[in-house]
Amino acid sequence: MHPFEISQLLPHTGAEALGINLKNKIDDAARRALNAAFTAHGVLVIRNQTLSPQELLSAVQLFGDVFPQHNPRFALPDCPEIHYISNQDKFPDGRRYIPGEGWHTDHSNDTRPPKATVLHAVQLPEDGGDTQFLNMAAAYEALPDRTRERLDGLMAIHVYQSSHSQRKLMSLTEGAKERVPNAVLHPLVRTHPENGRKSLYLNPIRIEGIVGLDHKEALPLLDELLAHATQPAFEYRHRWRPGDVVMWDNRCMLHKANGDYDMGQMRYLYRVMLKGTVPV
Repeated sequence: MHPFEISQLLPHTGAEALGINLKNKIDDAARRALNAAFTAHGVLVIRNQTLSPQELLSAVQLFGDVFPQHNPRFALPDCPEIHYISNQDKFPDGRRYIPGEGWHTDHSNDTRPPKATVLHAVQLPEDGGDTQFLNMAAAYEALPDRTRERLDGLMAIHVYQSSHSQRKLMSLTEGAKERVPNAVLHPLVRTHPENGRKSLYLNPIRIEGIVGLDHKEALPLLDELLAHATQPAFEYRHRWRPGDVVMWDNRCMLHKANGDYDMGQMRYLYRVMLKGTVPV
């Protein structure tokens, strides 16, 4: 019996762990239980943590190896594997930058995109700032047979920022531009390497097109799939509490942050990613 409790949040997505302190040494049985909950539920919420960047870095390695994030402008100087998420950054033209706006999966423009992203809430606004998640395996399973057949074998072209994206990203540093691929191909339907479930692998911010399809066919198809996936039946909406550690499975989830709060209040979280495999 584990000294902590894991409970399901929604029938299709999300599990919550209570009574665990990630500062402490976690034994193998507890590590297996946490990893199993993550793989089964797509989003794992670990409550009531107060972790320094170095403690978070140590804790996440219960789940895998750290993935080097693409844009080092957000790295913490004393712990560069950990980045920050803040509502206080601005674009060069002075507009406020809200990280994570718009549905996406993280760093899908990498040849081996991160399997997971982890956020730790350090400072939160009084209200708002929820993160929404979509279970893309459940969305895929609910598609009509003819649509699943149409998607079979299709490859999407992922770039740093799609010319079709409504969301503007912060530009890469010059050093990052040399490291980050110009374009990669990933299947529109990928198979989870641990549980075998198939899921839609969409990213409106990064997908430039579909191999072999004209934009007149590809873009409406992508819009149709996103409209299907964004039904409330596939969504888990996370309302942040101070001290939350939330990790999600980029292989089968889309997410987005909401900038619906008082921007005079600080929203600040630590972010770290974990290495994944080539999508198949």
